[in-house]
Amino acid sequence: MKCTVLIVDDEKNIRGGLAKSLELDGYRVVTAADGEEGWKTVNRDDIDLVIADLKMPRMSGEELLKRISSAYPTIPVIILTGHGTIESAVGAMRDGAFDFVTKPVNLERLSLLVKRALSNRELHMQHKALKEEIEQLKAKHRFEKIVGKSPKMKRVMDVVEQVADTKASVLITGESGVGKELIADAVHHLSSRADRPYIKVHCAALAESLLESELFGHEKGAFTGAAGRKRGRFELADKGTIFLDEIGEINAQVQIKILRVLQERTFERVGGEETVSVDVRIISATNKDLKKEIEQGRFREDLFYRLNVVNVDIPPLRERKEDIPLLSAAFLKEFNGENGKSIQGISQKAGALLYNYAWPGNIRELRNCIESAVVLSRTDVIEVEDLPMTIRSGSDDENVMIPLGVTMAEAQKQVIEATLNFYKGNKTRTAEALEIGRKTLHRKIQEYSLD
Repeated sequence: MKCTVLIVDDEKNIRGGLAKSLELDGYRVVTAADGEEGWKTVNRDDIDLVIADLKMPRMSGEELLKRISSAYPTIPVIILTGHGTIESAVGAMRDGAFDFVTKPVNLERLSLLVKRALSNRELHMQHKALKEEIEQLKAKHRFEKIVGKSPKMKRVMDVVEQVADTKASVLITGESGVGKELIADAVHHLSSRADRPYIKVHCAALAESLLESELFGHEKGAFTGAAGRKRGRFELADKGTIFLDEIGEINAQVQIKILRVLQERTFERVGGEETVSVDVRIISATNKDLKKEIEQGRFREDLFYRLNVVNVDIPPLRERKEDIPLLSAAFLKEFNGENGKSIQGISQKAGALLYNYAWPGNIRELRNCIESAVVLSRTDVIEVEDLPMTIRSGSDDENVMIPLGVTMAEAQKQVIEATLNFYKGNKTRTAEALEIGRKTLHRKIQEYSLD
């Protein structure tokens, strides 16, 4: 479907000349003789881009720009201006104009600006669609912070919904950075214990000598520095949920006490004789292979089976790449808000790099990447140069990533360009690799301006 460009100028010859040029570029063109007529056209027709003269009778280009920016913020506006009013044109850009072109109009520059502006608008629309899809997924699965539509993540969310409102212990497994804590949060918040205590313990962050006291509490004088009785995390979580992150890091003594809580719902504080009874649902998580830990004598097998009543295994990001655009859009919204930015999307080339990267750090690494790109971006679109160097250099030089949605011509251009680069400009070897004749290759190089 052709994009529609509206040209608004009170000079008939300029309107006609620009219209003819843009029609040759493949656009549908409509025209208006002044700002007022242009405003009516914007409200009536499905307009993708506006080119407007700055000085016109009835309604100026400046006023038209303000109205369009307010009512239709995704429609880009390119301003036409004489040399004497360049300062006003710069002011118009501050008011939201995409760019400006001086008269007499350089048609080649205008053509490039129109193409770039429409490309940016498409990115804005795609980003808007992604945000709407995220909201629909949240409403469907009742998950506030878990984003994903890949088959593997759908299975994870289905299991979470099934197990949430039961008493079963849940063991969440997966690589570092995949979002295990978010899954634990979802299990608790979707359960009947949602309004009861939810206590989180990051086992690896606590010294081995302190872990038992932190989990089960202690009595006065139990050890040096124990000035009074202290209730532990299990006691604080009574009637609610406790989340034990990095459960594979706990020592044998603590493992025994956790096993007893699971079996009998009782324990004693460190240095105490009083038996404490609790009703606690245990959710645990680990990035270790606990079966290997059992084989090596570092983890109790009976505890493993008590914790692993239901296993939720979260796939690494490299196995759920369909979720990268949705996750990127969610992080973009988050960091726009935190940094006072209004970035509208991610360019196709930058998006292809994100998709092609292996993400050893999983979602945590993607989140950091988007935060960095938002902070460093100087435009309203994240480009390749805004991404961290690890992402830019993390793709395979022997492969070409073609993002979905590009035209066949653009895909062909990218393949030819990448092959030429791979063979260091050797046209004979490039033609052989592509299985086309040298004449065809030369013609394509000229056609796509690859010289």
